[in-house]
Amino acid sequence: MNDVFTSECAYGKHPRRHRRGKSDSCAPSWQNALPQEWRDRVVVPQSFRVFREFEIPARRVFGYDQGGTICYSAHDYRLIDVRSDDDEDFYETLAYAESVVAWRLNDGRWLVNRRIDSLGAEGESENDLQVEDGMPR
Repeated sequence: MNDVFTSECAYGKHPRRHRRGKSDSCAPSWQNALPQEWRDRVVVPQSFRVFREFEIPARRVFGYDQGGTICYSAHDYRLIDVRSDDDEDFYETLAYAESVVAWRLNDGRWLVNRRIDSLGAEGESENDLQVEDGMPR
């Protein structure tokens, strides 16, 4: 199986501390999808809680500001498909992925990035960035 699907930390980087709890086993790369022009307008998370699904590649991440209020939210899901080119050798491949990443802006609204990748033969990617009044659920 491909390491990207089985890695303990497929969605971020391991923190540089010696003790890791179950809820923070990955330090999220919270700025990766954040457009450069928005970086000075978001509340910077000081801590994270990561919830992972162990049977499928999926996770939910919350980032908290200094006051303990959620200022970052992300969830994603990957569908792995078993395929074969010759009906003898089988391999796993990524068939579908979706993610929602949201950052709380300094004015209290949320910048939300929704992305869907359908990776089949006729798959198309959708990527939508918009400002919303509330955190996506």
